[in-house]
Amino acid sequence: MTTASRRSFLQSLGATTTVAAFGRPDLLARVDQATRATTGRSADDIAQDEDFWREIREAFTLDRTITNLNNGGVCPSPRVVHEAMKRYLDISNQAPVYHMWQVLEPNLETVRRRLAAEFGCDTEELAVTRNASEALQIAQLGIDLKAGDEVLTTNQDYGRMLDTWQQRVRRDGIVLTQISFPVPPPDQADLFRRFEQAVTPRTKVIHVCHITNLTGQIFPVRDICRMARARGIRTIVDGAHAFAHFPFTLADLECDYYGTSLHKWLLAPVGTGFLYVRRPLVKGHWALTPANESRDADIRKFEEIGTHPAAMHNAIAEALEFHHSIGGERKAARLRYLRNRWATRLHETPGAKVLTSFDPAQGCAIGLLSLAGHDPEKVTAHLWARQRIIVTPIKHAEFQGLRITPNLYTTLGEIDSFVAAIHDVLKHGVS
Repeated sequence: MTTASRRSFLQSLGATTTVAAFGRPDLLARVDQATRATTGRSADDIAQDEDFWREIREAFTLDRTITNLNNGGVCPSPRVVHEAMKRYLDISNQAPVYHMWQVLEPNLETVRRRLAAEFGCDTEELAVTRNASEALQIAQLGIDLKAGDEVLTTNQDYGRMLDTWQQRVRRDGIVLTQISFPVPPPDQADLFRRFEQAVTPRTKVIHVCHITNLTGQIFPVRDICRMARARGIRTIVDGAHAFAHFPFTLADLECDYYGTSLHKWLLAPVGTGFLYVRRPLVKGHWALTPANESRDADIRKFEEIGTHPAAMHNAIAEALEFHHSIGGERKAARLRYLRNRWATRLHETPGAKVLTSFDPAQGCAIGLLSLAGHDPEKVTAHLWARQRIIVTPIKHAEFQGLRITPNLYTTLGEIDSFVAAIHDVLKHGVS
């Protein structure tokens, strides 16, 4: 695309009448065009094509005065998704009792169908939630457990989910066992063995991260789930950081329950997620917010939260379109490329160590950087005050560091500026 044509396109985006009338400028068409131009090339090759990724970056409306390397918590949506959400809010506000409940809300079934197709499950096995925490708590709190029953997880699972199990320890007298593992582990087989060896005759549930929020470690979920099912153990998989981050489907997992957020790597509006429940388990699983008995076997009982906006979950459809336009393999390859750009340079720097595996099967965008002798919270504050770089400080009982999480809109210049800032910290310290 020439400079003149790009300028003309950007000027057209400024025409509010066009956006208001259609709510869908041809950003997706541009992404599709750029993707078609890469036909026949490998994902790893495209990952290094800055012309291609420049087209993707222009789909976002960002504050380029800051470098956001904390995309693990929540990600900005591309403009086409954000505009869709605002359009649905405007429609709802005309008369919510009609437009929200009667016009927009029924279209959740389209979103459910498309999400189920992407995940590879039956439509009647997927409930749309507000985030991974809500989805997982539905799974955790709805299983019948009695005093003495054991739940097996790790000490690197998400804090809110561990808190949920600890409440069941206090309330129901269950036993929570948390296994430890090195960062990074030698391989996925080591992770599997740690779970297998920790199972006892009283183990009723295995709760495991698909990919951890601390270091970005990917687990051998299918092996763990197969082992568990053979022993009559239920499996809950925390996929908060996994869905649309790297390619997989339910067939690669074989779990009983799966919860994820969609405002992370799918780039859907904030406050969107889903819960998968294996269909034979739906009827016997208690909903977090009680539903009428007539809905016992209906996956929609898990969506009973009272009045809520339809705009957020309807805009998920646009996020799926954007994701498909790029392609899951290309997306994951680019994310690994960005991670490796900073990680390989810093891993060999004296005083710095990457605590995330470079094995593509064990990691993707998320990486944890440990700096010897430096408090991660102080380094985080320093990077923000001096460079306006956002990272996440991680402090665990067994390790600590900076969690670095780029996204598709991250430039190579931003990655390089971060590397230079870390070199400066290692040389001069923090103020």
